[in-house]
Amino acid sequence: MIQRNLGPRTVGAIGLGGMPMSIEGRPDAERSVATIHAALDAGVTLIDTADAYHLHAGEVGHNEELIAKALKSYGGDTSQVLVATKGGHLRPGDGSWTQDGRPEYLKEAAKASARRLGVEAIGLYQFHRPDPRVPYAESVGALAELLEEGVIQLAGISNAGVAQIDEANEVLGGRLVSVQNQFSPAFRSSLPELEHCARLGIAFLPWSPLGGIRNAAGLGERHDAFNRVAADHGVSPQQVALAWELALAPVVIPIPGASRPSSITDSVHATELVLSADELSLLSHVA
Repeated sequence: MIQRNLGPRTVGAIGLGGMPMSIEGRPDAERSVATIHAALDAGVTLIDTADAYHLHAGEVGHNEELIAKALKSYGGDTSQVLVATKGGHLRPGDGSWTQDGRPEYLKEAAKASARRLGVEAIGLYQFHRPDPRVPYAESVGALAELLEEGVIQLAGISNAGVAQIDEANEVLGGRLVSVQNQFSPAFRSSLPELEHCARLGIAFLPWSPLGGIRNAAGLGERHDAFNRVAADHGVSPQQVALAWELALAPVVIPIPGASRPSSITDSVHATELVLSADELSLLSHVA
């Protein structure tokens, strides 16, 4: 049972990662909005973003504004859609990434994100990446204050180790609801964090669950076991990867990035794919 679940986004769910729509190689806004609409049509109710998902220095929050535009223009019901955004990881616009985990910065960043998303309170706000210059408890303490002030409804962390998960949950008084770490067939070093979240009942959101923007398309070529299982089921190896991740623990909610409608539609079908115990064992033990 998830400790404080993400509403309908609990067991067997796929979210949408918005990053590919706003960085290098991004599509035009029309296709991005169509991709978000396709995700909503497919039943996706978790959309992940961050204020740092942008390309140029002067467009902080590009992806947040794009998602807000797509939700506003969608013709169906969006009342159950949870938008999760992040703060504390910055992109100056020169291709580099920096951190700012100062509590005063995080609180202002969250309020700015809320304005861009057009909401009174952010559904889920996550501390994007630890800042080595700031004690971790102080950074997470800003999230606790944001909860108390009603700026955010739920709090999470990203790129965290097991000890940081426990520290964050303690600082938040047991209100940590999510951990977003990199995890995929090619990157499994976050398995201890995934398993720890499963024990605690905290949602685990694998980012780049298909190996990242540049590698997702060739997943089957690099991981033959996933390709073989996909051929047996008549589905894509990407679906197999997501189904495998979902089977690892009921708290897992992969958030594959997408920049075209067909990609997220294919990913969502992973929730319907049932892998045998032998297949899961094979996929879990291949390098």
